[in-house]
This record gives sequence, C-alpha cells and structure tokens, in this order.
Amino acid sequence: MIKVALVDDHQLFRKSLALLLSSFEGISVVYDTHDGMAFLKYLEEAEIDVLLLDLEMPIINGYDVCKQAKSIDSDLKVVILSQLTSKEAVHQVMEIGANGYFTKNSSPDILEDAIRNVFDKDYYFDIALSTVIREALLWKRKRNTFSDTPSVHLTPREIEIIQLATKEKCSKEIADSLNISTRTVEKHRKHIMEKTDSKNFIGVILYALKNDIISLDDQ
Repeated sequence: MIKVALVDDHQLFRKSLALLLSSFEGISVVYDTHDGMAFLKYLEEAEIDVLLLDLEMPIINGYDVCKQAKSIDSDLKVVILSQLTSKEAVHQVMEIGANGYFTKNSSPDILEDAIRNVFDKDYYFDIALSTVIREALLWKRKRNTFSDTPSVHLTPREIEIIQLATKEKCSKEIADSLNISTRTVEKHRKHIMEKTDSKNFIGVILYALKNDIISLDDQ
C-alpha cells in the first residue's frame, strides 16, 4: 500500500483529490491538511511514502515544506502540485529536491501513474524525462548553478544503474536487467545519491552527465 499525504490550502481541491486517490487500488490517503507546519510535525511521528504538495500556501510555502520534509525523512517522495507551468518553476522544484511535478490542469487519468512512477522510479514529470534532463542541463549551465561536488568514483555497476534509470526503468526493471535483487538496486541507488550529494535521482543523472560519466546518447 502506498501511503499518501496531501498538503494544499484549497480545501475543495484537496478533498476532491483525496476522494479520487482513494479510488486507486493500492493507494491510501493517510493524511491531508492545508497547513505545512502541521504536516511537518505529523511527519516526525508517521510514515509517509508520497507527499503531494502545493507550492503557494500561507504560513509556510511548498518550497520550504519540501526542504524540511526531506530533512526529516530523506526517503519521502515529494510530488509538487501547482498551476505554475514555466520552465523556471520546474527547475526550482528540482533544486529543492522534489521527485516530481504535476500541473493542476493535467488530466486526473495520469495522476495515478504519477504517484506510482515517483514511488517506483523516484521521479515523475508531466513531460518526457529526456526533455526535463536536457532543459535542466541548459538551465544549470546558463545560470552556473551546478553543484561544486567533487568528482567521485562510480563503479561499473553504479553507472549501469544510472544509465538504466535514464531509460525510465523502475528498480524492479533495473534488477531484472542486471539479474540482481530489487533490494540491491535500492541500496545502490541510495549509495550513489550519497556519493554524488544528490537530493534525488534526477540529481544523480545530472551529475553523471555533467561529469561525462554518461551521455544522453546512451538512452
């Protein structure tokens, strides 16, 4: 069961979304609130798999909620819900360590896929991953916002996992491709993120591209 929390200050939208999510098999809404501070306090004692989070809220905005939530639970998957669709907004979302971005004007039909993808693959975006990566690279180079993380040694197996992740494969699919267990893949992914000082696996991919460990042609 995927445990989902909703944080959005529009009550009608939040309650309607909770009802929709409750109709999806294997997904349970265990908490919803309009107050980001209340959620952070709740997260200290509870176990959540996926957080659906609005950006523009009173008291504390979604950017700060995401940063603090990740510091409380680094394994938490955060999907930003927003009406903002600019490239700048998407890149800001990536910078704060969110795992995905879902625009509020998107079809409800793809919401289930968004939650399952971010849970299984660590990321989800409304547009193709390759497009997100290319735009993020251009954005970072233009603004010179690449991390100063020094180059680290990645093993051949770790590089294989990064390459397969760029093909939008989940941990189970990566495990099947490499004839290892899903649990081993998850351990590798976590270790790679620690090595590269990345907030999520999108950050790992960008790191690998920046350091010429992989190329977009590998896809």
